[in-house]
Amino acid sequence: MIGAGAREHALALALSHDPAVTALACAPGNAGTAALAEQLGVDVTDPAALAKLATAWSADLVVIGPELPLVAGGADAVRAAGIACFGPSAGAARIEGSKAFAKDVMTAAGVPTARSELVDNPGRLDVALNHFGPPWVVKDDRLAAGKGVVVTEDLEVARVHALTLLDGGHPVLLESYLDGPEVSLFCLVDANATVVPLLPAQDFKRVGDGDAGPNTGGMGAYAPLPWAPESLAGDVVHRIVAPVVAELARRGVPFTGLLYAGLGLTTAGPQVIEFNCRFGDPETQVVLALLRTPLAGLLMATVIGALAQQPPLQWDPGAAVVVVMAAEGYPGTPRTGDVITGADGPGVLHAGTRRRDDGAVVSAGGRVLAVVGTGADLAGAREHAYQRVQRVHLPGGHYRSDIGLPATRRDNGRFGAR
Repeated sequence: MIGAGAREHALALALSHDPAVTALACAPGNAGTAALAEQLGVDVTDPAALAKLATAWSADLVVIGPELPLVAGGADAVRAAGIACFGPSAGAARIEGSKAFAKDVMTAAGVPTARSELVDNPGRLDVALNHFGPPWVVKDDRLAAGKGVVVTEDLEVARVHALTLLDGGHPVLLESYLDGPEVSLFCLVDANATVVPLLPAQDFKRVGDGDAGPNTGGMGAYAPLPWAPESLAGDVVHRIVAPVVAELARRGVPFTGLLYAGLGLTTAGPQVIEFNCRFGDPETQVVLALLRTPLAGLLMATVIGALAQQPPLQWDPGAAVVVVMAAEGYPGTPRTGDVITGADGPGVLHAGTRRRDDGAVVSAGGRVLAVVGTGADLAGAREHAYQRVQRVHLPGGHYRSDIGLPATRRDNGRFGAR
């Protein structure tokens, strides 16, 4: 397992529960994964180092969690060393690594998405902004850890964000705004282009209650979606994911791994906000909390092209909610080094943590913990999650109090900020 966040902690936990798994290591891991797996040091952005480590550890399967090692070619290097790897090639990972590339693929595949314009010259910005908004949607074309997007009714705010990106050498993608709630759909895609969707989930990206404040990497999520039609996942696979998978194969960069469609459920139907090339964080924490099918066998079936031979996925009939506890200062510069207490119970997944030499667990990043609750329904899962949150102490930490709340009121049209 490659990575160090709460997503990786959730993946490691699910992998450790698979009877087929006889040994598990996390590289580099965190204070939470240390209780489940051997911890190995590695620079995750160095493909050769990943391959060398997997070979030295005699891994049968490598699972790459974050996008950076995938875009850098980590999966290619591991496979070149003769080891099975869950994750797309660098060429296919461009679906996340370049938003302009993703838009080109979607256009060729006939997939519904927001109208867009790429700007790489500050001199063209004002003219381009006049083609859009309000509200204006301004995105960093490259990887930005979920924090490169501004959605605003204020033209000057949009302009300043775009100029900041352009002055840093980053092309900017301007998009039309998609009305309606946002949905995350993870799809397993195997070597034979078989697509198997997981449960739809919803992420809360903005830092504050009521979708206030700037975008973050994600402050919480819930699954399933009680307000969504049962046909949603199948429709999205048919209209969006399968055509994109076919187009990538046509371009000579077939996708194998986890293709994550970020969708806006507009009045005209589902449209793509973005694609990611890996499990999303924090949605993974709730989706895996409900998955009953053993994960390691499922990921290996994806790698070897055997998804079509797998039985239907088995799910817990209840619901799950995850609440992210963030450090003081996040999503800006987070304060680190604070001692965390109460984080050793069930349902508490570690993200930005480390264990000091004296044994204390301290904060070491912006999103510090992800606290998961489950229940017979969404209201019960929310109650369980927030009860667990109250038992954790993170000095200066903050979290949203409304994760999943609008959905308990069937208010599906006004939440899930993009």
